[in-house]
Amino acid sequence: MDTYTLRRAGKSDADALALVGAASFLSAFLDIIPGEHLIAHCRTQHSAEKYAAWLADPDPQVACWLCEHAKTGAPAGYAVTCAPDLPIPLQPGDLELKRIYLLPRAHGSGAGKALMDAALAHAETLGAPRLLLGVYDGNARAIAFYRRNGFDTVGTRRFQVGGALFDDLVMSRTL
Repeated sequence: MDTYTLRRAGKSDADALALVGAASFLSAFLDIIPGEHLIAHCRTQHSAEKYAAWLADPDPQVACWLCEHAKTGAPAGYAVTCAPDLPIPLQPGDLELKRIYLLPRAHGSGAGKALMDAALAHAETLGAPRLLLGVYDGNARAIAFYRRNGFDTVGTRRFQVGGALFDDLVMSRTL
């Protein structure tokens, strides 16, 4: 991962997280979700205010990491953990990897693995029994990445963007 650096995000990183979040979501779904719905979704779910709220949250489960280009400092990816909000039976102390996004140009660089390792280390520090996540069931690349990192499917959920419903796999890794 010589091309990228990873660090815990701070309160001043909300704009960078929002930019990468919106760009990654747009890239992942531009051929699936109508443009006006993508824009509306990114405006609310990837706003700087949304990330600022996570960065200011005193709950130790809430943590963000930022991956940046080593030479330019430009944001390239991030991960967010929080208390789980998933439609499966939860165990006390479970942690959710709410988001792990990486710009396509950084795929294959080791940056995604570094983000995952940071989230897993955080979960272990908290004593979480499992790290959980949701992933669009049509995202074969992400599902393969999660499987390589020890995650198994434990359920499903639906999510809505605009008027369209999509299916997610809920995945879990025992720690």
